[in-house]
Amino acid sequence: MFKTTRETVGLVAALVKRLKDMDDVEVAICPPFTALQAAAAAIGGSKIALGAQDLYWEEEGAYTGEVSAPMLLDVGCRYVIVGHSERRRHFGETDTTVSQKAKAALKHSLFPIVCVGELLAEREAGRTFQVLEKQVTGGLAGLTRGEGQRLVVAYEPVWAIGTGRTATPDQANEAQGFIRKLLAELFDQAVAHEVRILYGGSVKPENIRALMGQPEVDGALVGGASLDADSFAKIVTYRQ
Repeated sequence: MFKTTRETVGLVAALVKRLKDMDDVEVAICPPFTALQAAAAAIGGSKIALGAQDLYWEEEGAYTGEVSAPMLLDVGCRYVIVGHSERRRHFGETDTTVSQKAKAALKHSLFPIVCVGELLAEREAGRTFQVLEKQVTGGLAGLTRGEGQRLVVAYEPVWAIGTGRTATPDQANEAQGFIRKLLAELFDQAVAHEVRILYGGSVKPENIRALMGQPEVDGALVGGASLDADSFAKIVTYRQ
Protein backbone atom coordinates (compact mmCIF):
# COMPACT_ATOMS: atom_id res chain seq x y z
CA MET A 1 0.00 0.00 0.00
CA PHE A 2 2.36 2.63 -1.37
CA LYS A 3 2.23 5.39 -4.01
CA THR A 4 -0.53 7.69 -5.14
CA THR A 5 -1.43 7.66 -8.82
CA ARG A 6 0.92 10.58 -9.48
CA GLU A 7 3.77 8.92 -7.61
CA THR A 8 3.16 5.67 -9.46
CA VAL A 9 3.33 7.38 -12.84
CA GLY A 10 6.64 8.98 -11.85
CA LEU A 11 8.08 5.64 -10.76
CA VAL A 12 6.89 3.87 -13.91
CA ALA A 13 8.27 6.59 -16.16
CA ALA A 14 11.66 6.29 -14.46
CA LEU A 15 11.62 2.49 -14.83
CA VAL A 16 10.66 2.67 -18.50
CA LYS A 17 13.64 4.94 -19.09
CA ARG A 18 16.05 2.85 -17.01
CA LEU A 19 14.98 -0.46 -18.53
CA LYS A 20 14.50 0.55 -22.15
CA ASP A 21 17.35 -1.69 -23.33
CA MET A 22 16.22 -4.70 -21.33
CA ASP A 23 15.78 -7.75 -23.53
CA ASP A 24 16.54 -10.82 -21.41
CA VAL A 25 14.41 -10.28 -18.29
CA GLU A 26 10.64 -10.20 -17.86
CA VAL A 27 9.49 -7.42 -15.54
CA ALA A 28 6.05 -6.78 -14.09
CA ILE A 29 4.94 -4.09 -11.68
CA CYS A 30 1.94 -4.43 -9.35
CA PRO A 31 0.74 -1.03 -8.10
CA PRO A 32 -2.40 -0.45 -5.98
CA PHE A 33 -5.77 -0.76 -7.72
CA THR A 34 -6.21 3.03 -7.80
CA ALA A 35 -3.08 3.46 -9.92
CA LEU A 36 -3.45 0.56 -12.35
CA GLN A 37 -5.00 2.49 -15.24
CA ALA A 38 -2.50 5.34 -14.98
CA ALA A 39 0.37 2.84 -14.69
CA ALA A 40 -0.80 1.08 -17.85
CA ALA A 41 -0.71 4.38 -19.74
CA ALA A 42 2.74 5.20 -18.37
CA ILE A 43 4.06 1.78 -19.38
CA GLY A 44 2.97 2.50 -22.94
CA GLY A 45 4.72 0.33 -25.48
CA SER A 46 7.56 -0.67 -23.18
CA LYS A 47 8.42 -4.25 -22.25
CA ILE A 48 7.19 -3.84 -18.67
CA ALA A 49 4.03 -5.81 -17.85
CA LEU A 50 1.27 -4.78 -15.46
CA GLY A 51 -0.08 -6.80 -12.57
CA ALA A 52 -2.46 -6.34 -9.64
CA GLN A 53 -1.95 -7.14 -5.97
CA ASP A 54 -5.09 -9.24 -5.50
CA LEU A 55 -8.46 -10.16 -7.03
CA TYR A 56 -11.78 -11.71 -6.06
CA TRP A 57 -12.92 -15.00 -7.57
CA GLU A 58 -16.39 -13.88 -8.69
CA GLU A 59 -16.77 -11.91 -11.92
CA GLU A 60 -19.30 -9.44 -10.52
CA GLY A 61 -21.93 -9.13 -7.80
CA ALA A 62 -22.66 -7.72 -4.37
CA TYR A 63 -19.05 -7.88 -3.13
CA THR A 64 -18.40 -4.29 -2.10
CA GLY A 65 -14.72 -3.39 -2.13
CA GLU A 66 -13.60 -6.30 -4.30
CA VAL A 67 -12.07 -6.30 -7.79
CA SER A 68 -12.61 -9.05 -10.37
CA ALA A 69 -10.44 -10.60 -13.07
CA PRO A 70 -12.41 -8.95 -15.93
CA MET A 71 -11.87 -5.56 -14.25
CA LEU A 72 -8.13 -6.20 -14.08
CA LEU A 73 -8.02 -7.26 -17.71
CA ASP A 74 -9.94 -4.12 -18.64
CA VAL A 75 -7.15 -1.88 -17.31
CA GLY A 76 -4.38 -3.87 -18.99
CA CYS A 77 -3.22 -6.35 -16.33
CA ARG A 78 -1.38 -9.49 -17.34
CA TYR A 79 -0.47 -10.76 -13.86
CA VAL A 80 -2.09 -10.84 -10.43
CA ILE A 81 -0.58 -11.69 -7.06
CA VAL A 82 -2.57 -14.32 -5.15
CA GLY A 83 -2.19 -15.37 -1.52
CA HIS A 84 0.52 -12.94 -0.50
CA SER A 85 1.55 -13.55 3.11
CA GLU A 86 0.18 -10.15 4.14
CA ARG A 87 -3.21 -11.10 2.69
CA ARG A 88 -3.06 -14.36 4.61
CA ARG A 89 -1.96 -12.69 7.86
CA HIS A 90 -4.11 -9.56 7.90
CA PHE A 91 -7.16 -10.47 5.81
CA GLY A 92 -7.81 -14.14 6.43
CA GLU A 93 -6.63 -15.55 3.11
CA THR A 94 -6.67 -19.35 3.15
CA ASP A 95 -5.43 -22.07 0.85
CA THR A 96 -9.02 -22.50 -0.31
CA THR A 97 -9.45 -18.84 -1.27
CA VAL A 98 -6.02 -18.88 -2.92
CA SER A 99 -7.21 -21.78 -5.08
CA GLN A 100 -10.44 -19.97 -5.98
CA LYS A 101 -8.55 -16.82 -6.91
CA ALA A 102 -5.95 -18.68 -8.96
CA LYS A 103 -8.70 -20.44 -10.91
CA ALA A 104 -10.49 -17.14 -11.54
CA ALA A 105 -7.29 -15.53 -12.80
CA LEU A 106 -6.52 -18.44 -15.12
CA LYS A 107 -10.09 -18.53 -16.45
CA HIS A 108 -9.64 -14.96 -17.66
CA SER A 109 -6.12 -15.42 -19.05
CA LEU A 110 -4.34 -13.68 -16.20
CA PHE A 111 -1.12 -15.23 -14.89
CA PRO A 112 -1.46 -15.79 -11.12
CA ILE A 113 1.66 -15.27 -8.99
CA VAL A 114 0.81 -17.68 -6.18
CA CYS A 115 2.66 -16.92 -2.93
CA VAL A 116 3.65 -19.51 -0.34
CA GLY A 117 5.96 -19.43 2.66
CA GLU A 118 6.43 -20.28 6.31
CA LEU A 119 6.43 -18.25 9.52
CA LEU A 120 9.60 -17.96 11.61
CA ALA A 121 8.12 -20.24 14.29
CA GLU A 122 7.33 -22.83 11.64
CA ARG A 123 10.86 -22.76 10.25
CA GLU A 124 12.40 -22.97 13.73
CA ALA A 125 10.14 -25.94 14.47
CA GLY A 126 11.41 -27.72 11.37
CA ARG A 127 8.01 -27.50 9.65
CA THR A 128 8.99 -25.55 6.51
CA PHE A 129 8.36 -28.42 4.09
CA GLN A 130 5.12 -29.38 5.82
CA VAL A 131 3.80 -25.83 5.52
CA LEU A 132 4.86 -25.53 1.88
CA GLU A 133 3.24 -28.83 0.98
CA LYS A 134 -0.05 -27.74 2.55
CA GLN A 135 -0.03 -24.34 0.84
CA VAL A 136 1.04 -25.60 -2.58
CA THR A 137 -1.30 -28.58 -2.75
CA GLY A 138 -4.20 -26.61 -1.24
CA GLY A 139 -3.65 -23.42 -3.23
CA LEU A 140 -3.30 -25.24 -6.55
CA ALA A 141 -5.96 -27.88 -5.93
CA GLY A 142 -8.07 -28.74 -8.96
CA LEU A 143 -5.90 -27.02 -11.56
CA THR A 144 -5.37 -28.82 -14.85
CA ARG A 145 -1.98 -29.48 -16.41
CA GLY A 146 -2.58 -26.68 -18.91
CA GLU A 147 -3.40 -24.28 -16.12
CA GLY A 148 -0.32 -25.40 -14.22
CA GLN A 149 1.83 -24.35 -17.16
CA ARG A 150 0.63 -20.77 -16.74
CA LEU A 151 1.45 -20.43 -13.06
CA VAL A 152 4.12 -18.37 -11.39
CA VAL A 153 4.95 -19.41 -7.81
CA ALA A 154 6.65 -17.12 -5.30
CA TYR A 155 8.39 -18.52 -2.24
CA GLU A 156 8.29 -15.78 0.37
CA PRO A 157 9.39 -16.86 3.85
CA VAL A 158 7.26 -14.63 6.07
CA TRP A 159 10.14 -14.06 8.48
CA ALA A 160 12.12 -12.39 5.70
CA ILE A 161 9.49 -9.92 4.51
CA GLY A 162 10.12 -6.32 5.53
CA THR A 163 12.44 -7.45 8.33
CA GLY A 164 15.77 -6.92 6.62
CA ARG A 165 16.40 -10.64 7.08
CA THR A 166 16.83 -12.68 3.94
CA ALA A 167 16.83 -16.42 3.47
CA THR A 168 20.32 -17.53 2.56
CA PRO A 169 20.74 -18.57 -1.07
CA ASP A 170 20.95 -22.19 0.09
CA GLN A 171 17.73 -21.88 2.13
CA ALA A 172 15.90 -20.34 -0.81
CA ASN A 173 17.20 -22.98 -3.18
CA GLU A 174 16.24 -25.84 -0.88
CA ALA A 175 12.69 -24.56 -0.34
CA GLN A 176 12.15 -23.80 -4.01
CA GLY A 177 13.52 -27.18 -5.03
CA PHE A 178 10.93 -28.74 -2.73
CA ILE A 179 8.18 -26.61 -4.32
CA ARG A 180 9.28 -27.78 -7.77
CA LYS A 181 9.08 -31.38 -6.57
CA LEU A 182 5.52 -30.74 -5.41
CA LEU A 183 4.64 -29.24 -8.80
CA ALA A 184 5.97 -32.35 -10.51
CA GLU A 185 3.72 -34.48 -8.30
CA LEU A 186 0.67 -32.27 -8.92
CA PHE A 187 1.21 -31.99 -12.68
CA ASP A 188 4.33 -33.58 -14.17
CA GLN A 189 8.07 -33.00 -14.49
CA ALA A 190 7.74 -30.92 -17.65
CA VAL A 191 5.30 -28.49 -16.03
CA ALA A 192 7.46 -28.29 -12.90
CA HIS A 193 10.41 -27.34 -15.09
CA GLU A 194 8.37 -24.69 -16.94
CA VAL A 195 6.90 -22.93 -13.89
CA ARG A 196 8.93 -19.95 -12.76
CA ILE A 197 9.54 -20.00 -9.02
CA LEU A 198 10.45 -16.60 -7.60
CA TYR A 199 12.08 -15.75 -4.30
CA GLY A 200 10.53 -12.94 -2.24
CA GLY A 201 11.77 -11.56 1.05
CA SER A 202 13.99 -8.48 1.48
CA VAL A 203 15.40 -8.77 -2.05
CA LYS A 204 17.91 -5.96 -2.63
CA PRO A 205 20.56 -5.01 -5.19
CA GLU A 206 23.13 -6.30 -2.71
CA ASN A 207 21.78 -9.87 -2.57
CA ILE A 208 20.11 -10.45 -5.94
CA ARG A 209 23.19 -11.93 -7.62
CA ALA A 210 23.72 -14.56 -4.91
CA LEU A 211 20.03 -15.51 -4.93
CA MET A 212 19.82 -15.73 -8.70
CA GLY A 213 22.93 -17.89 -8.73
CA GLN A 214 20.89 -20.74 -7.28
CA PRO A 215 19.53 -23.29 -9.78
CA GLU A 216 15.99 -23.32 -8.34
CA VAL A 217 15.59 -19.52 -8.19
CA ASP A 218 14.05 -18.26 -11.44
CA GLY A 219 13.39 -14.67 -10.41
CA ALA A 220 12.41 -12.34 -7.59
CA LEU A 221 9.24 -10.95 -6.06
CA VAL A 222 10.54 -7.57 -4.96
CA GLY A 223 8.89 -5.61 -2.15
CA GLY A 224 10.34 -2.47 -0.59
CA ALA A 225 13.22 -2.20 -3.06
CA SER A 226 10.71 -1.82 -5.91
CA LEU A 227 9.50 1.51 -4.52
CA ASP A 228 12.68 3.22 -5.73
CA ALA A 229 13.37 3.17 -9.47
CA ASP A 230 17.14 3.09 -9.01
CA SER A 231 17.18 0.13 -6.63
CA PHE A 232 14.61 -1.83 -8.63
CA ALA A 233 16.45 -1.21 -11.90
CA LYS A 234 19.68 -2.42 -10.30
CA ILE A 235 17.95 -5.66 -9.32
CA VAL A 236 16.57 -6.19 -12.82
CA THR A 237 19.91 -5.44 -14.50
CA TYR A 238 22.19 -7.13 -11.95
CA ARG A 239 24.03 -9.06 -14.70
CA GLN A 240 25.02 -5.94 -16.62
